[in-house]
Amino acid sequence: MLSKLGIASRTQAAAWIAQGRVAVNGRIVRDAESPTDLARDRIALDGVDVAASERVYIMLNKPRGIVTTASDERGRDTVYTLLEGADLPWLAPVGRLDKASEGLLLLTNDTQWAAAITAPETHLDKTYHVQVDGLPNDDLLAAMVAGVEDDGERLALKSVRELRRGEKNAWLDIVLDEGRNRQIRRVLAAFDIAVLRLVRVSIGALALGDLPKGRWRALTADELRILGAKPPQR
Repeated sequence: MLSKLGIASRTQAAAWIAQGRVAVNGRIVRDAESPTDLARDRIALDGVDVAASERVYIMLNKPRGIVTTASDERGRDTVYTLLEGADLPWLAPVGRLDKASEGLLLLTNDTQWAAAITAPETHLDKTYHVQVDGLPNDDLLAAMVAGVEDDGERLALKSVRELRRGEKNAWLDIVLDEGRNRQIRRVLAAFDIAVLRLVRVSIGALALGDLPKGRWRALTADELRILGAKPPQR
């Protein structure tokens, strides 16, 4: 209930409920799955009524070495480190980028919008620029699109083309239309190709552009529209 209001993550909200800090219509609830009508029920945290937070949608240029999680048991910097000091409500990543990956990451407190963005039926292509340790030929690129079997999963790239090459490595433009865990790295590893850098440069028609590494900004109304998942009326 609190996550749908944009107040906290599902994990944090469940912890508050288990601690007896959340009441619905004046009664303490301890079951995070208890049905609640957000339009009619009065929800309180520590005795204070809560209301839906203003919906916030931002894009961030994630640097390499930063983890996409709220907290890290190993003490590594997270994407939330990059938001410190900003006047923002609780936000959650829309999808993920692993620690070694860089580039465009969306964050929002609108859980319904986030679900629409990541839903398979939305078909939002994600484009990556990937530096590889090697010089793939056309046959190898075609094989990546044809796909591989890895740990019982069929993995494939929607498209791949060479951007440029040097003497020992090349940059590839890779498009995915699904979001399997470490999908690009797993496909390339199946062909004994190592990834040197992996940068997400666009989600649908939304491009990372010239946003500096480690910086963020709010999405514009036009950018929300081009993502094809219109946010609800506030």
